[in-house]
Amino acid sequence: MIVLDGESLTVEDVAAVADRTETVRISPAAITRMNVSRRRVEEAMGGSKPVYALNTGVGLLANIRLGDSDIEQMQVNLVRSHCCGVGAPLAARVVRGMMLIRANVLAKGLSGIRPVIAERICDLLNCGITPVIPSRGSVGASGDLAPLAHMALVLIGEGRADFEGQVLPGGECLNRAGLEPLALRGKEGISLLNGTQAMLSIGCLQLCEIETLFYSAQTTAALTMEALRGTSAALDPRLHAARPHPGQVRSARHLASLLKGSAIPRSQGEGSRIQDAYCLRCIPQVHGAVWDTLAEARRVFAIELNSATDNPLVFEDAIVSGGNFHGAPLALALDYLAISLCQLAGISERRTERMLNPTLNEGLPAFLASNAGLESGLMMAQVTAAALVAELRVLSAPASTGSIPTSGNQEDFVSMGMTAALKLEQAVTLARMVVAIELLAATRALDLRGDTSTAALEEAKRRFRKRVPAWKDDCVLSVWMEEAATFLACGGLKDVEKLQAIEVMQ
Repeated sequence: MIVLDGESLTVEDVAAVADRTETVRISPAAITRMNVSRRRVEEAMGGSKPVYALNTGVGLLANIRLGDSDIEQMQVNLVRSHCCGVGAPLAARVVRGMMLIRANVLAKGLSGIRPVIAERICDLLNCGITPVIPSRGSVGASGDLAPLAHMALVLIGEGRADFEGQVLPGGECLNRAGLEPLALRGKEGISLLNGTQAMLSIGCLQLCEIETLFYSAQTTAALTMEALRGTSAALDPRLHAARPHPGQVRSARHLASLLKGSAIPRSQGEGSRIQDAYCLRCIPQVHGAVWDTLAEARRVFAIELNSATDNPLVFEDAIVSGGNFHGAPLALALDYLAISLCQLAGISERRTERMLNPTLNEGLPAFLASNAGLESGLMMAQVTAAALVAELRVLSAPASTGSIPTSGNQEDFVSMGMTAALKLEQAVTLARMVVAIELLAATRALDLRGDTSTAALEEAKRRFRKRVPAWKDDCVLSVWMEEAATFLACGGLKDVEKLQAIEVMQ
């Protein structure tokens, strides 16, 4: 059970509820706060002073004063009129994450809504009712209006939702679950719409995916170092203490733990090679920078998960209109993550190239083919990796720099945070495949050499070979590439470094 109090929601909580491993409720203290702020809203609606979105229109229509009899209808109209999303639906887990975060935002008690609004969102989560929400239509200010409107539509018994594997009208889903549609009162419609929860849900879920991918890339890189007879000299802790970026230190320690005790890496300066190419020598510097990007995104997401992002906000002495719904902090972090994935995949593709290229691969057969010339080996797998990196370069172009004014130029500078989130989803899938191709090459190279590596890396190979068996002759590689990517997505290389009994920096 996850108890929402508006203060302590975590990225891991979002993932757990998104995957339906936890139920949810609102804390008693949060209910008390919501009741207090609701009384303030009701007092303001009954007064003579115009208060934005309580007794006025919204956006450019904020100067229009509403009569008392129109206030509740306006809230329903807001929900319906903002349901203008298009495109393929968001994944169910993204929608569930979005609902959870929205309920937590309302639980802060600064929105002025009745507790039943947040409680009903929790009911939908606990009953497995998932609104169908189109993925396109948000510019990220005033938050993710269209996605949140499609969520709110189901709360009032309209729209469509998935329930027990069927997509049904929202009202029918509520009826089957024994729930009543909500009748929205003043302020409650806009409190459901203003916010950054769609882009934040995607960000949190993809952050978890990328953190897993980071360690997969690390373990895969260590296997490649073994296959290419790379030196571990560049992992010397003195080097990284001299430039102590946290991610760089973390990456170097993790790689050193995976390679500790290996008899394979050659000594620096041995033979004709004085030092390794950058794709081997600079792994801690590049992977470490990726980790620091993840850490920064986690910091931003942690703040946003427990922030009030609707408008206006209800304080003890005033109802204040502002712009907390603006998605700029998230948009920048989401763009930053996409850029970091391009780096992670780019250096992975270069390592794959070195294993396949007979002029660079330290005596391995050309393209890791059993019979080069008759067979092409992994030649075309590297071509695919190159194509994916090229696409990642496009996806790493920032969305957050592309504001287009909306709402009669009232909302004249928007974040495009949802666009950044949607392209991040694509980037994660592509980057994972690039690393999966490297993993195919590294394990193939080690098989061809007949080398035995460290306990941790042998365990990594063993796990992988249970999913993707060794092969000898040319085969349809796309099958194994998809299997390798699925293996990584499921965390197949997670925790292998613990076999070395080396403490990896937490």
